[in-house]
Amino acid sequence: QVQLVESGGGSVQVGGSLRLSCAYSAHPASRKYMAWFRQFPDKEREGVAAIWPTLGRTFYDNSVQGRFTISQDDAKNTLYLQMSDLKPEDTAMYYCAAGGTYAGLTLDPAKYGYWGQGTQVTVSS
Repeated sequence: QVQLVESGGGSVQVGGSLRLSCAYSAHPASRKYMAWFRQFPDKEREGVAAIWPTLGRTFYDNSVQGRFTISQDDAKNTLYLQMSDLKPEDTAMYYCAAGGTYAGLTLDPAKYGYWGQGTQVTVSS
């Protein structure tokens, strides 16, 4: 059984930082790649950052490139998203996700089979 539990969300002012965590319990085959997504009200879920740890690869959406960093600590079974220089447009519900069936690193939510419950990030000016 795969479980993903996010934490670390909250309210922060423009230019501030937050670190999201995602504690996972999953067979390695189910989490070959992991990612963070976010969802704005009345919008589709969109990819933020993805990581394929065994390949040492990461991928970021252009909107967060240079501001967000995705990382994983397998010893702690935790995925992280370090967010810096936060902007009001980063306000959203953030989800972590895991997948294992696709051959490449992707931010397509359809390629992820497992999802956490989400954590809210609010950036105010």
